[in-house]
Amino acid sequence: MSNKTVKTDLFEQFARIGRALASGKRLQILEFLAQGERNVETLAQLTGLPIASTSQHLQQLRQAGLVCASKEGLYVFYRLAGDSIVRLLAALHTVGQEHLAEVDKLVRLYYDSKDNLEPVPARELMQRVKKGLVTVLDVRPPEEYAAGHIPGAINMPVSEIRKRLKEIPKDQEIVAYCRGPYCLMAFEAVAELRKKGRSARRLEEGFPEWRSAGLPVEVADAAH
Repeated sequence: MSNKTVKTDLFEQFARIGRALASGKRLQILEFLAQGERNVETLAQLTGLPIASTSQHLQQLRQAGLVCASKEGLYVFYRLAGDSIVRLLAALHTVGQEHLAEVDKLVRLYYDSKDNLEPVPARELMQRVKKGLVTVLDVRPPEEYAAGHIPGAINMPVSEIRKRLKEIPKDQEIVAYCRGPYCLMAFEAVAELRKKGRSARRLEEGFPEWRSAGLPVEVADAAH
């Protein structure tokens, strides 16, 4: 086999990954799996897809080596094949925002308009947490928080902020995070906190990127 043939075959294998990523719904599925493993039924509910369609998308992601599966009782649970998948998605986001005018326009019009303050980089947040300077809010659903979260973070979904505001110290800045840089829950949490007169910002990215960077993680519960 010639070097040219090997290179051609290698690039064809890389193209399998590209084809698996060529679906907005599959990208959403990967974002949900970046929070923790899920079964088909749960992913169908989260994405609003029929179970059959969700299963087909998962099979394409699995064939491309992006997700793994394991059976527990009657259910099959899917998870990302590794942290490199999170880094791949982050690179996709970066390239899209830098080189696609449509992406940059959507981000500026929709996301930047919701919060024009600089978000907090992950390593800066880690240092501030160690010094006890901030209160960190994980605004994802409880099952995602249980699967893994930033050490010391308080799990407080956006819908609970008003009734649980007293749990948050008044004399500290609050940093909220959720599923990733384009997850609206953190934006909504920051807006709600500011309405209540609290100093709040959001994490620059989200929990999957935090974990992928090798930063410390706590797990509350191993249950699904």
